[in-house]
Amino acid sequence: MPSNDRQGPAGAFGTEDRSSGDLEDRIEYRFSDPGLLSRALTHPSVSADPSHLGGDYERLEFLGDRVLGLVIAEMIFSRFPEEAEGSLARRHAKLVRKETLAAVARDLDLGRFMRLEMGEGEASGRNNPGLLSDACEAVIAALYLDGGLSAVQRFIATHWHDLIEADLAPPSDSKTRLQEWAQGRGLALPQYNEISRSGPPHAPTFTISVAIEGHLPLEGQGRSKRVAEQDAARKLLAVLEGKAIG
Repeated sequence: MPSNDRQGPAGAFGTEDRSSGDLEDRIEYRFSDPGLLSRALTHPSVSADPSHLGGDYERLEFLGDRVLGLVIAEMIFSRFPEEAEGSLARRHAKLVRKETLAAVARDLDLGRFMRLEMGEGEASGRNNPGLLSDACEAVIAALYLDGGLSAVQRFIATHWHDLIEADLAPPSDSKTRLQEWAQGRGLALPQYNEISRSGPPHAPTFTISVAIEGHLPLEGQGRSKRVAEQDAARKLLAVLEGKAIG
């Protein structure tokens, strides 16, 4: 087994105890091709540098998203044998969404190992949910390419087990509940519109409005459009159901 001080390509992990061995300990897997792990942690801003030839995580992110979706689908299909397709779909969406991936990445301290273009945005970038989720998907792809499906299954089983067990009841998100409320009254589906986005490009805040026929629209905010839509739906549901908006 390779020792913990093995380094990938020069500069891939920077300094301050960002060795490939340290991260492999956290992942509980040793890469035959350490360059895959290095690429999974390299932001496109670095690969744009002509002196960097190792590539970045964008293509790996694409593959990792699909691999994660497959493994999670198989896990919840087996874990909840009596659950209907709709409930499984909502459960799946929650487990593969960006916020969940970012939470797993934080548990792994993945931001510390990411390679970003130096600048004033580097520190905030290492904590950015979007970048963390992208890197997490890329690491999943790197595991798949290096160790096959079994390596990925072990990793996901370890880091998603508690998330799956924490929500044993069929999930029902605010957007789904609002849609069901409208359909139950013969109304058109809720309409969502982006009102604005603010903040720096690496950490935007979205404002989304939602409207239902016969009711005033309400706005929600979030670090992604999906989160802002859920926030808007939650607030409108609270009004429709006569509850205080938290």
